[in-house]
This record gives sequence, structure tokens and C-alpha cells, in this order.
Amino acid sequence: MIQTKTKLNVADNTGAKMVQCIGVPGGTRKRYAHLGQIIRVVVKVAAPRREVKKHQVLKAVIVRQHKPFRRADGSFLIFDDNACCLLNDNNLPKGNRILGPVPRELKEMGFETIITMAKDVI
Repeated sequence: MIQTKTKLNVADNTGAKMVQCIGVPGGTRKRYAHLGQIIRVVVKVAAPRREVKKHQVLKAVIVRQHKPFRRADGSFLIFDDNACCLLNDNNLPKGNRILGPVPRELKEMGFETIITMAKDVI
């Protein structure tokens, strides 16, 4: 579960290393975001001379979460970290490479481009 003030690793090559969640869309009582949901983030740590700068506010999709995620067959999927991919205004990835594993459930959630760019699909 990702909530406001949660820090996430960035799983793409946009130049951002760590972001912080500043908003979960969906009303005032929507407190948590889960795998495959779009959140609003601010860049906390960024590499120099790259596309994304520190303190930029962007949209991101959650691609890994530490909380166990239940699949349709009843098995659970647990990752070692919380990670996201940064998105542009059209909900397409800003980067062109995805680092680390991503779950195959993202394809049913409408993020086929993230699945095609990822090297490891679990």
C-alpha cells in the first residue's frame, strides 16, 4: 500500500532515483494506492543533467510494492521494494527502459508499453 509521504524507487531511466508520493487520486477518503494505480509524485533524488529534475511534480504508475499482491490463481507476489515508473501527460512512460521485474498484471491494467520495455516480467 502506497500512501502520501511514501518514498519509492524509480524503475526507469528518466534520471530520477527516488520520488515521494504526494497524492492518491480518487477523492478525499482514498488513502492508499496499489499495484498498477497512477499516483502524483515529486522527485526527491535525481541524476544531474537528465530529463527529470529535482522538485518536479509528475505522475507515476506503481510497478512494484512490498505489500503482498494476490493474483487471480490465489498465489501471492511480494517484491523487495516499492517502485514506480514516471508517466507523461498521456499516461505513457517517460523513459525507454524499465529496470527490475514487473508483474504481468500491468498488461490487463492498460500499461502494455511498460510490459514491452521491461526485461523481467513475472
